[in-house]
Amino acid sequence: MLIPSISNETNPLQCVLLGIANQSGSTPNYEDAYDPKSRLHILKGTYPKEQDLIQQLDLMHAALEKHGVEVLRPQIVSNCNQIFSRDIAFVIEDCLFISNILPARDREIDAIQYILDRIPNQNIRTIPEDVHVEGGDVIVHNEFLFVGFYDQPDYPYYVTARTNAKALSYLSAQFPHKKVIGFELNKSNDNAFANTLHLDCCFQPFGNELAIVYPEGFMHQEDVIWIENHFGSENLFLTNQQSMFEMQSNLLSVRPDLVISDPTFTAVNKWLKTKGIQIIKVPYDEISKQGGLFRCSTLPLIRKV
Repeated sequence: MLIPSISNETNPLQCVLLGIANQSGSTPNYEDAYDPKSRLHILKGTYPKEQDLIQQLDLMHAALEKHGVEVLRPQIVSNCNQIFSRDIAFVIEDCLFISNILPARDREIDAIQYILDRIPNQNIRTIPEDVHVEGGDVIVHNEFLFVGFYDQPDYPYYVTARTNAKALSYLSAQFPHKKVIGFELNKSNDNAFANTLHLDCCFQPFGNELAIVYPEGFMHQEDVIWIENHFGSENLFLTNQQSMFEMQSNLLSVRPDLVISDPTFTAVNKWLKTKGIQIIKVPYDEISKQGGLFRCSTLPLIRKV
């Protein structure tokens, strides 16, 4: 039996679902890609090779196990990209929510059925069809739920708009004791430098009250001001457009004082160290070419309270 337990993004990680790249298929057509960064690399001829993706995910697997984390993997589905496990589900407290993902990705949920079978039915929530929300847009921060969303009339046009405004009211009803704070994000289907695919691509808490923020990823300046007021400007690391493109906020906390990051993220890694956080360096540049990084490829199931 597996009882989910997540109260924030940084408590000691005990059990996690890590994505998998085996038999993920050939380079997709431009119009079939789910995000502008994948589309960019398709056009450039630099879309990642399956073996390179497998190798980097295996390094991630080894790093997690080395630090005492139980690592689960999806069952392999042929010709299916299964790297970004954060998209397909997310955990808040003792509830696992199955996301309403893009229809083409339903097979990814089938591939974790063996894990869902270990979780009691009362701990699994199926989200109503009109509520769109993916795990990358949900950040659990103790008494807060931070939710990235998009609520403009052209929502149906954007393949990159994964969470709608109905998710805010739905999660508020599910957790009336939490403060649900919505942040509307900027979207683009074709420009990877102007698209905020998920909230964790422009914002993520670390340690106790630290956070990495890309201000231009937010549609409304007052949301950035709220974050500055809540965390304190001295506790924020502000990234630029290039850093956002490289996904330097999309790291994974193993403990409050231990974070997995890419070795090339020099400035971010140095800042975290000055704040007392140690870095596990795992190269993830090939994973990044598909529009996600460490947090996107992992679905924490249990963090120690």
